Amino acid sequence: MVSKKSSAVSKAVPKKRGRKSSLYDASPDELLEFYKQMLLVRRFEEKAGQMYGMGLIGGFCHLYIGQEAVVAGLQTALKDGDDVITGYRDHGHMLALDCDPNIIMAELTGRSGGISKGKGGSMHMFDVKKGFYGGHGIVGAQASLGTGLAFAHKYRGTDNVTLAYFGDGAANQGQVYESFNMAKLWNLPVIYVIENNQYAMGTAVKRASSEVELSRRGESFQIPGKQVDGMNVLAVRAAAEEAIAWCRSGKGPMILEMKTYRYRGHSMSDPAKYRSKEEVQKIRSEQDPIEMIKNAIIKSGDLDEAELKAIDKEIKATVAKAADFAQNSPEPDLSELYTEVLT
Repeated sequence: MVSKKSSAVSKAVPKKRGRKSSLYDASPDELLEFYKQMLLVRRFEEKAGQMYGMGLIGGFCHLYIGQEAVVAGLQTALKDGDDVITGYRDHGHMLALDCDPNIIMAELTGRSGGISKGKGGSMHMFDVKKGFYGGHGIVGAQASLGTGLAFAHKYRGTDNVTLAYFGDGAANQGQVYESFNMAKLWNLPVIYVIENNQYAMGTAVKRASSEVELSRRGESFQIPGKQVDGMNVLAVRAAAEEAIAWCRSGKGPMILEMKTYRYRGHSMSDPAKYRSKEEVQKIRSEQDPIEMIKNAIIKSGDLDEAELKAIDKEIKATVAKAADFAQNSPEPDLSELYTEVLT
């Protein structure tokens, strides 16, 4: 049963005008869990950025800072047997599935203690035990693969669902629409989550898309879609409950467009000169998903500022431990060079 305090907490979180999002009526414990999960992703990604700057992470590295409410809201609504697949901005998705931060950081640094034995790096992590079927470097490929995962659920006769994440840039890929057609034709239990952080690699949505309301992209396939305030974890969780219930009941796929925002560049090599510092700062000051929940918790009276700072300190310690684990793990042995490689 939801307490009156819980209802007050949910009402304390502002709803953005123009978004058709209801709010999940979270209990105080759930609200705190959202806060911890989003904060873990934020602190982990900040540390990853630092380690990249120190030369400890090679190749590409795409950070999730600013988008934490999406994975926290969606993946807390999943159950055992459900699965997740995404693109190359994948660290946050793994953390939200309760994957060990140590092995994620070790993978980032290319160490044998990593989840993919150091051979996947930032963009190609994988953890079947947690139902995570990868970060994928080919733009839009995960939409088709996610459709296949959903087909497996239907073939086996379960009520499990697949979350297939992709970005606003990938939303213009042809294979995405082939996947939409197949998913609706066979009524597959897949939720296509479009993480619309508004800039793809560096081009604003309105400059690359003739239809900027990406939740409508499935209309010609008779796939329902919903635009969600992806900066508000309670709005995300409410949309997740609706979409998951739709899929579990056998009604087929659904599209959730998460209107979110990344604070950093597309990757660590991107100076993000295509937008102003003022724009980024305005979003951070007015819509930051973590600050929004933090303020709601304080307003509810469940925890005060000092107690939340103590939680932040614990999470920073967890992330520091992960960084130490990664740096102290050995590099993969040369004998591993050709193992587990499909040819």
